[in-house]
Amino acid sequence: MTTAIYAPAAERQTDAVGTGALLAIIEWLSGDECHALDEAGLVSGLGRRLQALGLPVDRLTLHLMTLHPELVGRTIAWAPGEPVEIHDREHGARVAISNTPLRKVMESREPLVVGPGESVHGRWRHIDVFADRGLMQLVIAPLCNIDGPVGAAVFGTRRPAGFTASERQVIERILPALRNTSELRILRQVELSLLDTYVGPLTASRILAGRIRQGEIESMEAALLLCDLRGFTELSNKLPGGTVLGLLNAYFDRVVPAITREGGEVLKFMGDAVLAFFPGYAAAHACGAALASARAILDELDRFQYDGIGVKAGIALHYGEVSYGNIGSGRRLDFTLIGRDVNLVSRIQTACSELGAALLMSEPFREKTGAGDVMSVGAQGLKGFAEPVELFTIVR
Repeated sequence: MTTAIYAPAAERQTDAVGTGALLAIIEWLSGDECHALDEAGLVSGLGRRLQALGLPVDRLTLHLMTLHPELVGRTIAWAPGEPVEIHDREHGARVAISNTPLRKVMESREPLVVGPGESVHGRWRHIDVFADRGLMQLVIAPLCNIDGPVGAAVFGTRRPAGFTASERQVIERILPALRNTSELRILRQVELSLLDTYVGPLTASRILAGRIRQGEIESMEAALLLCDLRGFTELSNKLPGGTVLGLLNAYFDRVVPAITREGGEVLKFMGDAVLAFFPGYAAAHACGAALASARAILDELDRFQYDGIGVKAGIALHYGEVSYGNIGSGRRLDFTLIGRDVNLVSRIQTACSELGAALLMSEPFREKTGAGDVMSVGAQGLKGFAEPVELFTIVR
């Protein structure tokens, strides 16, 4: 059985729950209390209120689509007396709902009412949030945002006869308010995920705090890590473009998690190089975290193979004072690190290549880590620095 969600006008009944009670739910969805709730609070609050009106809602789910490099969306599922379930859906999850009424609603932007059996739009009882719950009917409504992907709200019941026409009218009446409050949460999530993805969490927090004017710079102490892929120019000159991109992404998949696990933030991808910093709230901790990241990267790359190709990297480590903030022109700005110590870590990385060392660190960095497996490679002349700089490496 598949029907439209809304009963024809001739079949519409008097609102069985009363206009005042219905308006109370709409006002709650639109008000400050609901606005302050997270997604779990929204779906559980709505489910309880619908049950209090007498609607036989045994399962309520929101399927919110988003923009994220790894996730296609999030499902939030409520049932009476149970904890709210939250399922983050990876991009491959679209396959799991292909040929289902849920997918049909998202694509057509038209609501559906479906029973438990087969329909022209496929089955739905195998979908994880509906499976093994004895549901007899789903009311599936699209959540059509002004822009971007379409989500859905699903109201399920175990009642053998399903929802009545007047109960479906209640769902119809609350949908605009539910769509609006869901869209606000989607936009909030998209904003955070895109900023985290493209500029990192620390920089994202600065942007959201309003520090977006040109020249807003602050000084900070930080441990710096610069990781550069060895021989990348030669590889890119002899390999197909698709292979080069695959290799580079696989390499970054080893480097970036090793940095973020230790609390570091990737500031820049510079071709095949990664510049990261570890804020120096406690210098020894920041340097220890940076060194742990560097060790993990080298260990990962020792085992790394992509299409039969192995790679090596050179890692430079330094601790010092940097200027962090906005540079650029007009409406095109960038967050970056500048200063003598940023220049120094870059020159240390060049020394990695010249000396054939997998890792080199400065004296200030070595002193703050207190690592025992460190040895000097002597004072090195670095371009742009008048005095030789003593560098250290680890014994692997």
